[in-house]
Amino acid sequence: MSYYFKLIQMINSANQLIQNILFSCEKQKSHVAEQVVPEHVLVYVVSGNVEFLIEDEHLVAEPGSIILIRRNRLTKATKIPDPDVPCKSINIFLTQEIIRTYALQNSVGTQERYAGKPLILLNRNKFLKGYFDSLIPYLHHSVGLNSKMAKLKTDEAIELLLTAHHSMESFLFDLSEPHRIDLEKFISANFMFNVPISEFARLTGRSLSTFKRDFKNIYHDTPEKWLRERRLNEARRLIVHEGKKPSEVYYQVGFENFSHFSAAYKQLFGHNASDTQSLEKAIISK
Repeated sequence: MSYYFKLIQMINSANQLIQNILFSCEKQKSHVAEQVVPEHVLVYVVSGNVEFLIEDEHLVAEPGSIILIRRNRLTKATKIPDPDVPCKSINIFLTQEIIRTYALQNSVGTQERYAGKPLILLNRNKFLKGYFDSLIPYLHHSVGLNSKMAKLKTDEAIELLLTAHHSMESFLFDLSEPHRIDLEKFISANFMFNVPISEFARLTGRSLSTFKRDFKNIYHDTPEKWLRERRLNEARRLIVHEGKKPSEVYYQVGFENFSHFSAAYKQLFGHNASDTQSLEKAIISK
């Protein structure tokens, strides 16, 4: 249950975790710390916006959005409140334990490996909308939601999901571990996610030693060094060609904090990230 320990560690007084249901309220723009979603999660945005980057999909979820995210997916989420309204969301974590228990109690058989999208939008489902409306009172008075009620509401969510989308049974009940996939294609698409090398290895279906060996064969470099330079070059591209500020790109390209990004950028390029645009213009004008 280490994942829930991480969740509890990041929760402040405005957020409440009851069993597997998280009521979140953020008054300032914030990045969600967890970048590998280890469990299925069903998200309802009550107010504000939540920006998701899930592998190759980018989504800005507005109030009323209902999103289902599949487990074992690299994900970045940024919570963006309105000027006078906090960003509020309700998150139902459908853990492997919950899914297996439900499958056993409801005679759900073994599923084929799920090959669909990692993110499913369910905004137009009026039954799920009604379901989340029934949870909104707990957003303000969470003491009313006890463990028994949380289990009932979770089972209700699973029942509604199974009637919402034709591929939902495979999505929910395929709990197989990641299989061996094309490492180069995966890394090229996901280098900006700041996760341990061991997670990259697991998500590509490899042991850590095999991942490092295969990586070296492809890129002729260590994963740590290649990823750092790839992220910094992407940051430079965003600053030069898209006019973004260094403070806007450091998290986007995979750095945890701005000071670490700034030091690494100067070490690679020989100047501060904030000077990149002016230096580029000077070179072009010559």
